Amino acid sequence: MKLILADDHTLFRNGMALLLKAHCEECDVWESSGLDAALVQAEAHPDADIALLDLNMPGMDGMDGIQRFREAHPALPLVILTGDEEPQQIQKALSKGASGFIPKSSTPSVMLSAIQLVLSGGTYIPPQMLSNTLASSPAPAISTVRERAPIQLTDRQMEVLHQLAEGNSNKMICRELGIEAGTVKAHIATVFHTLDVINRTEAVTVARKLGLLD
Repeated sequence: MKLILADDHTLFRNGMALLLKAHCEECDVWESSGLDAALVQAEAHPDADIALLDLNMPGMDGMDGIQRFREAHPALPLVILTGDEEPQQIQKALSKGASGFIPKSSTPSVMLSAIQLVLSGGTYIPPQMLSNTLASSPAPAISTVRERAPIQLTDRQMEVLHQLAEGNSNKMICRELGIEAGTVKAHIATVFHTLDVINRTEAVTVARKLGLLD
């Protein structure tokens, strides 16, 4: 795994780099303290797998920095790793092209699970923040779901969706799929976001209407 890690707080950046290397025997982490340096790193390392950027650091200018990075490196998955936990920021970051939004208050295991989720082609959204965001918006009518973009779920997310259809709890899903609780929550949050629903019942109903479940 090869990562670009940009954060202007040296202590956090170094600690994050150590965490990543401790859980990945062959992990290269290229550190930088601002957006401009991160762009240089991405240009110098076209084989990078993912970029982790702080939302509030030199050069970012808020959400404009996300757009700037995505325009320069559209094929490189970008995850926002930040202390800003406002739910509204999630929607803004995703609309600019981010593939994930990880609060710095997350546990190490959740951070690592979130990164793995994005590397597998998924989108990570903190479950509690997703719930707050969806709660502030009216639920979509199931009959209009087809009007949205094509549904894209990873193989693992589809496995979780099938587990939801069987009525399994998070603990049962952990046991059945051999994954951690934080990873299960992340997958469920992504499924909810992708299907544009707010609970398990809606997720299964919408998935059946879309032909995702037999």
